Amino acid sequence: MVVNYSMIIGKMILIMPISRGFTLIELLVTLSVASILLSMAVPSYRVFIQDSLLLTQSNNFFSAMMLAKSEAVKRSSPATICPSIDGTACTGGTVWSNGWLVFADPNSNGVVDAGEQILQVGSPFAGGNTLNGNNGGRVTFSASGFAFGFNGTFSLCDDRGAAMSRAIILNNQGRLRTETGAGACS
Repeated sequence: MVVNYSMIIGKMILIMPISRGFTLIELLVTLSVASILLSMAVPSYRVFIQDSLLLTQSNNFFSAMMLAKSEAVKRSSPATICPSIDGTACTGGTVWSNGWLVFADPNSNGVVDAGEQILQVGSPFAGGNTLNGNNGGRVTFSASGFAFGFNGTFSLCDDRGAAMSRAIILNNQGRLRTETGAGACS
């Protein structure tokens, strides 16, 4: 039911029409402003998503390295982290973006032997990002938490190249740090 509001002026009744909707000009102005805002927001949103993905992947790998170090100290026995494709054995390569293993490694040979406990299986990276290391394909932390002979840099890269990469740097004392824009992307 349509309700018309009326006004009584003296003895005359005026009927005022109800306005519904927008005019064409109002609609065009609104769409123009929305398209300008979206044209500025979409590229920034893409960069935000890429930066967030790199940060998340970097933090996941950093956490896995710290897990291996803390387990070595806690168990008073070496622990190793290595690249793995299948989640059961080390691949021996230097590509970490396909996944990794953290396992107790009492004999420090860098191989998952019978009876050695797998502590964490890292999943492959999404988004086409790559994580490569220059340290020989595994890191073994001693019972003191040191990583003698396993120092190196792990470069996490996306399609934007080295300028936006993240580098995770490990020294012989087992200390980890990250740097932005310091990765070696190829």
